[in-house]
Amino acid sequence: QTSLPSHPHPFHGGRSESLPPDEQTMNSSAVTCCCPPPSPAPGGKASPSPRLNNKSSTRIGRRDLVLRSSELATLAAIFHFSGTKPSYLGVQKRPPALALCPATNNCVSTSERISDSNHYAPPWNYNPKDGPRGKPISKDEAMKELIEVVTKTKPDNFSPRVVEKGDDYVRVEYESPIFGFVDDVEFWFPPGNKSIVQYRSASRSGFIDFNANKKRVKELRLGLEKKGWASESTF
Repeated sequence: QTSLPSHPHPFHGGRSESLPPDEQTMNSSAVTCCCPPPSPAPGGKASPSPRLNNKSSTRIGRRDLVLRSSELATLAAIFHFSGTKPSYLGVQKRPPALALCPATNNCVSTSERISDSNHYAPPWNYNPKDGPRGKPISKDEAMKELIEVVTKTKPDNFSPRVVEKGDDYVRVEYESPIFGFVDDVEFWFPPGNKSIVQYRSASRSGFIDFNANKKRVKELRLGLEKKGWASESTF
């Protein structure tokens, strides 16, 4: 049997060595799973993949889905899909507010313009006018209610963990149940007597979230409404 030629190992800084058979299989699967098809050459078309020419490959069976999931789980462990905390999180100084969203559709923020329907979400009021509370609550009491709702609300089975808590700021990391993707959710209680809470919910990776952040914010709002909070239509 002819041995495979030596080529750089992707996890050894480009060092040239032959891969064991099991690693050859893993890397082949990873490329098939996660790499896009080759781009067409100038003035021509890219040759179709043999797998794509096979009519039976157009229907992905249950076994294929399980195999793909296993491959993604392996890649998640290797590349740490949780990512690192973005440096721009926290209350911005000029002007004081939470960060805006990137252009990707996996973030919502009260700091966005109302006209931006993809990213804007209205802030919350924990002492709304004509609300059900007989007596207004303090900021500290409101923060306690917020954290209570956050820890009990797990949309899509994301696990919440409060990682930062200050006098007027709370940051929560929501981790996905399968690959460990992390979303950062921030809450800020601006100074003043308006009982307003601003927030931002964003995924660390990817380009779309299938409305996961909007769904999370909605479920948190519904939980807080049971305690007397309300959503503001404007700032």
